[in-house]
Amino acid sequence: MSNPQQPNPYSSDPQRPSPYSSEQHTGPYSPQPPYPNPQYQPPQYPNPAGYQSEPPLWAPWYDAPFKAAVRRVFTKYATFTGRASRAEYWWWAMVSVVVWAVLNIITTLGSLSAPSPANGYTYTSPTPGPLTVISSILLVLWGLAIAVPTLALTVRRLHDVNMSGWVVLLGLIPFVGNIIVLVFTLLRSNPAGQRFDRPTAPAPAYSA
Repeated sequence: MSNPQQPNPYSSDPQRPSPYSSEQHTGPYSPQPPYPNPQYQPPQYPNPAGYQSEPPLWAPWYDAPFKAAVRRVFTKYATFTGRASRAEYWWWAMVSVVVWAVLNIITTLGSLSAPSPANGYTYTSPTPGPLTVISSILLVLWGLAIAVPTLALTVRRLHDVNMSGWVVLLGLIPFVGNIIVLVFTLLRSNPAGQRFDRPTAPAPAYSA
């Protein structure tokens, strides 16, 4: 039996403070406020890529804008090392396809129709006009100008998904080769592709 003169620490008397009350325990093991704490401020960290603006040329630029992506293709004209983001690749793909389509339309519309008799019948056949000749020359020059940078960009895009640049040779397979390479360029970036980077400048340092 308990001594009636000794206070019971487990008493439910509302006037008696509990020995386990947070008011009596102010040490490191005292009860904490409920979560989520409205006064909690999460720590701020720098950009995961390590760059606050445009990254250096040797590094891929994820979410690159249109103008910068096209500029980087010509700046890295024959650079087969490093990586390229999907934004860099597909902005350039759009530009090259649009220019090719426009030049082909001009070539077709620039043809002149002239009557040509054959077997007693007269029919019209397209004859290359001056505009067709000029656009055809531009089409050939455009193809020669973008062949190397497009190949280099494709290799860098494959590096970004952690594939060897030699995979681009699959495009030589008739019918399906280009489709296979196209599918690979659609893949997301793989961090393991950093092994293909060749930094030419030290990464930015952050002060503590």
